[in-house]
Amino acid sequence: MALLRFIYVRNMISRTVNGTFQELSFAVRVRNLGFGKRVAIHWCGEDGNWRESPADFRCALDGGDEVWVADLALPLTIETSIPGNIRFAACLEHGGERYWDSRHGRNYQSDADSGVIVFEPVDVRVTGCRPHLPAAMVSLPLEVAVRQAIDPESVTIHWTTDGWATAQETPAYFRRDHWDRSAGSNARNPNRYGWGVWAARLPLPQAYRVEFAVECRTRSGTVWDNHGGGNYLVRRDTLKVLTLNLHTWQEEDAAAKLATVARAIRERRIDLVCLQEVGEDWNGGAGDWATNAARILNDQLPRPYHLHTDWSHLGFDRYREGVAILSRHPFGATDAGYVSDSTDPYDIHSRKVVMAQVRVPFMGVLNVFSAHLSWPADGFYPQFDRLHRWAQERRTPDTAGTLLCGDFNIAAGSEAFRHIVETGAYEEQFLKIRRPADFHRVFRDEPRADSTQALAGDGRIDFIWLDAGSRLRAIAAEELFTPGVYGRVSDHTGYLVEFELR
Repeated sequence: MALLRFIYVRNMISRTVNGTFQELSFAVRVRNLGFGKRVAIHWCGEDGNWRESPADFRCALDGGDEVWVADLALPLTIETSIPGNIRFAACLEHGGERYWDSRHGRNYQSDADSGVIVFEPVDVRVTGCRPHLPAAMVSLPLEVAVRQAIDPESVTIHWTTDGWATAQETPAYFRRDHWDRSAGSNARNPNRYGWGVWAARLPLPQAYRVEFAVECRTRSGTVWDNHGGGNYLVRRDTLKVLTLNLHTWQEEDAAAKLATVARAIRERRIDLVCLQEVGEDWNGGAGDWATNAARILNDQLPRPYHLHTDWSHLGFDRYREGVAILSRHPFGATDAGYVSDSTDPYDIHSRKVVMAQVRVPFMGVLNVFSAHLSWPADGFYPQFDRLHRWAQERRTPDTAGTLLCGDFNIAAGSEAFRHIVETGAYEEQFLKIRRPADFHRVFRDEPRADSTQALAGDGRIDFIWLDAGSRLRAIAAEELFTPGVYGRVSDHTGYLVEFELR
């Protein structure tokens, strides 16, 4: 089976108030060979000069394939002409090897302002749909390419915003002036390649996601495009949550390592950051905000996050040591309090937790706790029990989820870990994604497996716990500050989990 092949090309000359552009879109089906792939489109216009344009991952397909897309908008200026008719091929690079879809060396072709050509052996194909639904978008425009040879009579979008608990139907319309309406283009509909475009718009004012499939009725029967059996899925932003122990200014080149953490937050677009061992100078117990690690980290973000922090005790004989929450989204409320028996600032086992209610667009209100608890022999059990009661008290019917994040100072699979599991209230999310079989044995099987055996060798003491009744669902997880990713920034590696709304 081919490792890559073209899905479609879109070639338009648009005329807008901002000028004239030739818009090119190349969609390629790529076999998922693992990380480190590079996909590029090699193309040339009428000037004969070959160019290379990188493609970006768009979405996964059933069966181990992915969709990669390259979108270009090339302006017509006094100095430069638009490409016109183009020739093109796709290249996949992985593991030192290069793989091509070049139509067996003859290259593909597309005339300027020709609309859409679908290369797969299908009769109906959605084109141009992105998997991300911007926050400001209240309706979803769709274009469906239909092969004219099947004599289409109607095209209907079947869609849902609640996982098919309810379903809706929206008709798509065929207009010969479609390209003039949508882009000020002179392209014909259908084009000379035999493809016509039907257009629809789905109203989505408050929806977090929409899932849809396309039905095309013809004289001889019905044809579907359901995205290879998985349906199309478009959703708002996911929620990315990081927990990291900063090691209280004990690192060499600590300022540079904080800059690395800030870079990761920017590049990964992390929404919530729960920090532990957040240090600032002791200054006779009064502290020194200018040296607070969470503040310094926040100042390095292009648009500073909402910050809530508090301290617990004297750390390393010279710092106020505490915990913090950074949030891209606004706080509805914040709180902080000791969960330990001791509140003596000179006692290392005086442990304070910070809490924030975070208002996440389209997801709702989340209760987020950043915790750094003591070891099992030094107070973990009563500290966790107080945290648990606090979290339960703050939960209301409107709460979309509760996250307990941080350094719990208990080994994965230990008796203390099992103490959390046996509350039945929380599930550990990194384990759920990275080791689903072990997660199922610990959290789902009845009777539950011995976590000590199931999680032997895990080694983590930092966790992201989500309440079992949450409306969130984890979809990805990563250990972030490792030599192979961003590099070491602390004596903890940091764990990143990505969530969507159920």
